[in-house]
Amino acid sequence: MAEGDSNGSSKPTGTPYREALDALSSLITKRSRADKSNNGDRFDVLFDYLKILELEEAISEMKIIHVAGTKGKDVTSGSTCTFTESILRNCGFRTGLFTSPHLIDVRERFRLDGMDICEEKFLAYFWWCYDRLKFLAINLLDLLVLTSSAVVQEKCTEDIPMPTYFRFLALLAFKIFSAEQIDVVILEVGLGGKFDATNVVQKPIVCGISSLGYDHMEILGNTLAQIAGEKAGILKDGIPAFTVPQPDEAMNVLEVKASELNVHLQVVEPLETKLLNGLKLRLEGEHQYLNAGLAIALSFTWLQRTGHHEFTHMEKASSLPEQFIKGLTTASLQGRAQIVTDQYINAESYGDLVFYLDGAHSPESMEMCARWFSLAIKEDSQKTTFNYPPQNNSESTIELVQEHHDGRYGKSSMQILLFNCMSVRDPQLLLPRLMKACASHGVYFKKALFVPNTSVYHKVGSHALPPTDSQVDLSWQFALQKAWENLIQSNKGGEVKHAVAVCEEDKEDTKMSGKTCENSAVFPSLPFAIKWLRESVQRNRSVHYQVLVTGSLHLVGDVLKLVKK
Repeated sequence: MAEGDSNGSSKPTGTPYREALDALSSLITKRSRADKSNNGDRFDVLFDYLKILELEEAISEMKIIHVAGTKGKDVTSGSTCTFTESILRNCGFRTGLFTSPHLIDVRERFRLDGMDICEEKFLAYFWWCYDRLKFLAINLLDLLVLTSSAVVQEKCTEDIPMPTYFRFLALLAFKIFSAEQIDVVILEVGLGGKFDATNVVQKPIVCGISSLGYDHMEILGNTLAQIAGEKAGILKDGIPAFTVPQPDEAMNVLEVKASELNVHLQVVEPLETKLLNGLKLRLEGEHQYLNAGLAIALSFTWLQRTGHHEFTHMEKASSLPEQFIKGLTTASLQGRAQIVTDQYINAESYGDLVFYLDGAHSPESMEMCARWFSLAIKEDSQKTTFNYPPQNNSESTIELVQEHHDGRYGKSSMQILLFNCMSVRDPQLLLPRLMKACASHGVYFKKALFVPNTSVYHKVGSHALPPTDSQVDLSWQFALQKAWENLIQSNKGGEVKHAVAVCEEDKEDTKMSGKTCENSAVFPSLPFAIKWLRESVQRNRSVHYQVLVTGSLHLVGDVLKLVKK
């Protein structure tokens, strides 16, 4: 896809790729809970789609690694899949990786040999699948004349609608990996497990369940036991499976399900840093060593069960194969513990506006994100600066400003929070965990900015624009702002004071924001917030801005479109 300009624009309208994204957007529906009451949201129809697309035999022959986990907690399943793909690619195998969500371009979900699928191939496979399924939705009998699929006769009179958005993407992934003759397919569950579209796989080589936490409770259930029950749905009779240490409530459910299916469920421990021979994981964060440990177990088991014993002799050794180390230390994943300097700011201020992006959106992942951010900015400061603690903080649990004097450039640093989350999430659970974890590391935000996402208006692709500012409902952002202001007040005992007055912007910025308070602001769109940040950098040449972007992977993707070339 063509790269965007400083306003985040991309391809002109009317391109073949735009037409495909518009067709894909037409499949977006409101997510509903798939359970026994609605037959898993008609889960069985997925097998009809496979027949129509002639994918049944192809899937049965794929050598698949299937991974479920809570995306919000340390982004575990995505990280585990990314590590696993990188390991096996470095072992010399052709890899296919299907993950979700995408941040900028839908093609990110389909990776061939470590690279996003090219536009040409995407379009060819997309329309091959879409046209057949669309034609079926109009007239199944006519389709039977055009295809060699042996669709059972009784299905001919049934209503088989177009698949919903994620189901179509999963079907497309199977088509891509089949046509590209991939050696190993790594599938990340989209949502849940039992009734997830990826769970049409009947005989994977190995399964993995990464860390579980509270996420998507409106879909998966309100307890860890219920969530674990959904995730355990990917376990298959007699197929080996691995997990990581889990809370007892979740582990008990996994063990019971594994026992019922004659599954040898093994619990893996975090990767020991010494096994990397002095190197570091490219994916940042202490929690990634747990994800890496799971990826190693999945990779060794896949190699063993597919007859590639040249690597498996080192499974119990005190060192890792060189290919494993290279895979672990080169694996990358956008929007997870990612640091990006604003690439559109003018040359004079380049490097003074840095975004720290992490798509954390659960209470547990908020703590992980805060820890990573705090350590990342301090590591940066220690390279070039002398640190000074906040002033007048002896009786406070929170301060709004932390400054680090940069001995080389004579600049202080300021931490800003740029935040949004889905309305189904509870900011009273997310924001306190974030603030407390940052404060425990001596990091305090000067201002919190709340914005609506721009990529969730039922459109796919960076060309999709939100409604005009006057049409945007900011009630949720105001609710987030109120929660933040109340949190500040409670932590300051009702008396909020700036430790250091770095700049005066409130009156000047009111015209651009929906509502500006002492410690926060609501902006009607993300571009307005980015504009405010860039102008703040211009007005305050002595300040280095460090912006934590979190709460939503959609938000992270939107920011990347605007600040990265």
